[in-house]
Amino acid sequence: MELDTVSLGRTGTRVSEMAFGTWRFGREDDTGGLEIDREQAHRLLDTYEAAGGRFIDTADMYGNGRAEQYVGGWLADRDREDFVIASKVYWPTRDGDPNGRGLGRKHLRRQIDLIRERLGTEYLDVLYIHRWDDATPAEEFMRTLDDFVGNGWVNYLGASTLEPNAWKVVKANEIARREGYEPFSVVQPRYNAVNREIEGPYLDMCYDYGIGVIPWSPLAGGFLSGKYSRGEAPPPGSRGDTDEQFIDSYLTDENFDVLEEIEAVAEAVEASPAQVSLAWLLTHEQVVAPIAGARTIDQLEEDLGATTIDLTREQFERIATAK
Repeated sequence: MELDTVSLGRTGTRVSEMAFGTWRFGREDDTGGLEIDREQAHRLLDTYEAAGGRFIDTADMYGNGRAEQYVGGWLADRDREDFVIASKVYWPTRDGDPNGRGLGRKHLRRQIDLIRERLGTEYLDVLYIHRWDDATPAEEFMRTLDDFVGNGWVNYLGASTLEPNAWKVVKANEIARREGYEPFSVVQPRYNAVNREIEGPYLDMCYDYGIGVIPWSPLAGGFLSGKYSRGEAPPPGSRGDTDEQFIDSYLTDENFDVLEEIEAVAEAVEASPAQVSLAWLLTHEQVVAPIAGARTIDQLEEDLGATTIDLTREQFERIATAK
């Protein structure tokens, strides 16, 4: 298996058709241990690389900086130019500092240096704002982000988790157009077969501005993996067993309608529900690359297998219209 490459929106950069997400790297679990330690992180990155994967997604707050450190340590033994690296900035990374969060110039300038240091790279291919900052004028952070591009520290800018507020991306990009700043070229919304809030104005905005869409949570927090069934108790210890918000959001009749359609398509194409859920996004004409965030090698290999599945237009529409 060798992942294909696709255009990063309307930019001149090409990326792997499936990105690898590192949000679990260095993240503390309920016992005080790490969900994925450095050794396991490097094994996962090895597996992704072996499949031709070159598009790695991280953030300054993942594992309180450990995720970037793990990625940076792994990259140190490779040619940096072979990879497209994306990170994010917004959330607090130190306690007690009133300027240690958000998109104010002071925080952004401090973080871009720390991000590059942890990753061991002179530049990022993509820097996302991780949230919108109502306390900072958009003119201020768009000017600061433009400086990063001008300094050669960042190639492209993106906005993560602003859905369904298309107006915020529009506001930022109109400021950029007016002032000659670098605009947002990509967005990273939650999008999958059951979370469809970006359909309509948000996706229309992306099409009009030529913005690439890179979805996170492509398996709806595991709901679309096939581990849940209508009318049956969730697996012990799963999010569907312990997380009330997950239960209320996902274990609904409407969502099971979608899941059962996915399972029917999966049987027809001899694939897993997780693979068909990812293939649905890979088939979507506005999606650049879904972000796979596997915890184990087996999970990652299963996710990567989705790139070998060719859904027909009829199968794509069956899933699209099930919700």
